[in-house]
Amino acid sequence: MDSNQDDGDRGPARSGPRDSLFLLTNLSSADGVPLGRARVRNLSATGLMADCERAVPNGIRIRFDLRGIGQVHGSVVWSREDRIGIAFDVPIDPQLARRRVSAPEGQLAVPDYLRQRRFMR
Repeated sequence: MDSNQDDGDRGPARSGPRDSLFLLTNLSSADGVPLGRARVRNLSATGLMADCERAVPNGIRIRFDLRGIGQVHGSVVWSREDRIGIAFDVPIDPQLARRRVSAPEGQLAVPDYLRQRRFMR
């Protein structure tokens, strides 16, 4: 497939591997204007695809925070209704976004109600 060819609802084809995941973030323009929340659906070293709560225009410069990575800058390279593709200015390590979030020292990492309970007979 040509790297500029579209495939249905997806944007242009990419050659790098992507991880599917769900992360929430808040998008802003490069100058800090809020653009709404987005749910990251897949992530690679050079970009991502996200569902947005409102339309974000193609070509706009954008910034946002990703868990485990920090602030990321890039450009919207395609936009279709509530879905966008972003190309990062600088490659990231997408595995950092998958790392477990740890709790501060002295606190449980997993809330009590989510822990498996062992019952004695």
